[in-house]
Amino acid sequence: MTTPPTAGTFQATGSGAGEKGLKGNALGLFSSVAIGLASTAPAYSLAATLGIIVAGVGLQAPIITILAFIPMLLIAYAYKELNEVDPDCGTTFVWAARAFGPRTGWMGGWGIVIADVIVMANLAQIAGSYGFQLFGFGGLAGSTLWTTVAGVIWIIVMTAICYVGIEVSATLQRWLLCVEVAMLALFSVTALVKVYSSSAPSGSLHISASWFNPFNVPSASALTAGILSAVFIYWGWDTAVSVNEETADKERTPGRAAVLSTVLLLIIYALVTTSAQAFAGVGDKGIGLANPDNSGDVLSGLGNAVFGGKGLGWFLAKLLIFMVLTSSAASTQTTILPTARTTFSMAAHKAIPAKFGRVHRRFLTPTWSTVAMGLASIAFYVLLVKISTNVLTDSIASVGLGIAFYYGLTGFACVWYFRRVLTRSARDLWFKGILPGLGGLMLLFFFCYAAFDVYAAPDYGFTSVKLPWVGRVGGVTVIGLGALVLGLVLMLVQWAAQGSWFRDPDVPVSAASREPVPTAPAE
Repeated sequence: MTTPPTAGTFQATGSGAGEKGLKGNALGLFSSVAIGLASTAPAYSLAATLGIIVAGVGLQAPIITILAFIPMLLIAYAYKELNEVDPDCGTTFVWAARAFGPRTGWMGGWGIVIADVIVMANLAQIAGSYGFQLFGFGGLAGSTLWTTVAGVIWIIVMTAICYVGIEVSATLQRWLLCVEVAMLALFSVTALVKVYSSSAPSGSLHISASWFNPFNVPSASALTAGILSAVFIYWGWDTAVSVNEETADKERTPGRAAVLSTVLLLIIYALVTTSAQAFAGVGDKGIGLANPDNSGDVLSGLGNAVFGGKGLGWFLAKLLIFMVLTSSAASTQTTILPTARTTFSMAAHKAIPAKFGRVHRRFLTPTWSTVAMGLASIAFYVLLVKISTNVLTDSIASVGLGIAFYYGLTGFACVWYFRRVLTRSARDLWFKGILPGLGGLMLLFFFCYAAFDVYAAPDYGFTSVKLPWVGRVGGVTVIGLGALVLGLVLMLVQWAAQGSWFRDPDVPVSAASREPVPTAPAE
């Protein structure tokens, strides 16, 4: 095979796993885990979500973050098992198509795309705001115009990094992640030391076993909303699987990285949530985690309180802000990666226009798909900022519905795809059937309960919409379900314009179409 020229692009050379022209064997296990963890943006996720969780469930925030881990781990096993038999960078898109048919697969791919595009708006906003705070420009940090400009620049820079190569992306993620985790650990330890010493601030609390009792949550709706919010802080580990075709030992390494990422996230989140709650308390004044003035960013205020405002403490507080900034930026980058590869795979399989399947001859990365993700994110971000910051805030809350949709679909696809081999061994029954199925059912419940009860309440969130025959509905539900309905419309348009994928998908439609049904590689 001749080496291609080092300029321009070429079309994906095939649609099968490893046949699309991406750079193979570029990532090892450590890089894959780093990408999976960086995609969740631990520092950013805690800064943006911890206050919301505490406001809803009070002292039970630590157990909520632990409970949210359960469906994530179960779905991570679904990703692991499916990736072993089909390491396609389209992940849910391809796997759901194999299990349930091309239309379900297309909607699974759309779920990934829309969730990533929506969250990019908040990532960009946080990156812009924290960038100004880091350098002491508080006035600019509070300016919608300048934070938007800075956010757009962040998206452009991260898109460029994704464009020039997966190895550059992975190297950056490894360094940023190591510093980020070390900083969060230092923050947690320092906070706990102060709680149990004479320098404990007013409102601090000693850790109690009651914090880890889910039955102390005020109500079932608070429990559901809290877990769905906490699911958001775990979301992103699947990026480690989305780059499977660029990973060494692509059948095994991505799945192992996904499971390892979720377990490491549990440790990080449980430690930081517990220590932050012990230090700041759950009051609605001052540094209290339930203070609505801090709900969108609890870490920047806590940094000065934990480390102090002078000398080394000042430096560490600034470093914490820098970590949230880089965490947001890193997540911006690793949010582009899975979306670009999902649309790239969809194009290679002829489910969307072929241009999205182009590969850079030198960098061996998706070109149109990567640039399109960046442009779509910028357009969506600027549009929502122009409409209303309240709409932007509710759109971020709606991401939970998109996450539950495509993660849950992956769990069900795993069970159905492997349905005929579940009785082959106890391992197959548990890891290909029971665990993914339970994960899918849990996320289905959270999706339905949140979309049609919690989020649908007119007074939930910051916006509401009056719908014909329904009445006034919460904006979070309207945005979340509306995004999925938009995908259904676009699927019908694509079906009419280029229907080859829907008439004759180039993947087996169902496990039942083969004898025997897919078997995993030998253990």
